[in-house]
Amino acid sequence: MKKGLLLSVVASTMIFAGGDIAPVEPAAPASADFWGQIGFAYQAQDFDTAGRKFGDKANNNFSATAVLGVEKELGYGFGFGVELAGWSDFGLNIADNPRVSTGVFAPSNDQTSAEISQAYLTYTFGNTAIKAGRQALPKAVSPWAWSDRTAGVIDNSFDAIVIANTDIQDTTLVGAFVANVANADETAHIGNGKIDGLYMLSAINKSLANTTLTLTGYYVPKAFGPKAAWSVWGSSVSNFDGVKAGLQVAYVDGDYTGTDATFGVAAKVGSSWGNLDATLIAGYINDGDYTLNLGGTSAFWTDNEEAGDVAANKQYAMLVKAGYKLPVGKVYGSLGYWNFDDQVAGDLDYTFGARLGYKFTVAGVNAKVEYRYRNRNYVSAPDQTRQRIRVEAYYKF
Repeated sequence: MKKGLLLSVVASTMIFAGGDIAPVEPAAPASADFWGQIGFAYQAQDFDTAGRKFGDKANNNFSATAVLGVEKELGYGFGFGVELAGWSDFGLNIADNPRVSTGVFAPSNDQTSAEISQAYLTYTFGNTAIKAGRQALPKAVSPWAWSDRTAGVIDNSFDAIVIANTDIQDTTLVGAFVANVANADETAHIGNGKIDGLYMLSAINKSLANTTLTLTGYYVPKAFGPKAAWSVWGSSVSNFDGVKAGLQVAYVDGDYTGTDATFGVAAKVGSSWGNLDATLIAGYINDGDYTLNLGGTSAFWTDNEEAGDVAANKQYAMLVKAGYKLPVGKVYGSLGYWNFDDQVAGDLDYTFGARLGYKFTVAGVNAKVEYRYRNRNYVSAPDQTRQRIRVEAYYKF
């Protein structure tokens, strides 16, 4: 494997074997310098509060996307990487804002546009690798500020300097300074000053058999004007005799006047029996004043689209996931229940969510069809029910 690729794949190879975290980059052979994909995504929805029905023309959301990236070693330890992304609705979208109304199917308010989603330099020496510039951050290393992909396109890139070192046996240390969050033509600075940003230090250890321990700390010097904020994340994921178990804790606090710290804890256990696999996840978040996410995403195990962002809401959550492998592809689904303290959640009492999907690969094309359901129950307001049908197909190279 090329040394310049260390920071791109470290989360998915050596340090996170046994976990369920996928690499940030699209899949590519280890010896290749190029990666990319082309494909499309379609969605229709029924949302009673917004007066939208499946048959309404305004609910048809479509995007075609293309991603192309290259990473190249230049010699003497130096290298670079660039990723380009483009998308278009070909005039088929009716929604005014595809980024919001389609669940971020397009990564920008523009219906047809393009971006430089990554552009960075790399330098390796010994067991140390440095990556500087606009880049994707993996969830397993940076759970509070990480990069997801929708329709193959990175939702949030980060202007950052990241250093990874593996000198300590069974341990990887990752340090980072993150200045900006970038989404298409929108760039938001982290913090209140011009040179301050977010500082991160993460340690991943695999000295215990079949177990990965992760501890990540964040510090934002000027998160609220001159006030600072900080966070600590920790997780333990083990795999013994086919049973996968994990424990996760998260803590966020700051100097802002009159605020309470946010604390979250989650646990999961799962296994597989032949072609069937299942996982049970339970979590709790107190009624603190801080969110457990930065840039619109969170690595907290009970967070997903049905629950909404892991915000400053006291909540108890339970999520069940299951899948069954077929001769071609896999059927999968989930059921989730989130109970909120309506005194801190804006009158929201509980949320129930469900998903059912089928994913498969044919002739190198990765495709899936998925149904999503969400019901939000309020103490003194009508229920809100939303249903979505999604179809996606991509060819990766």
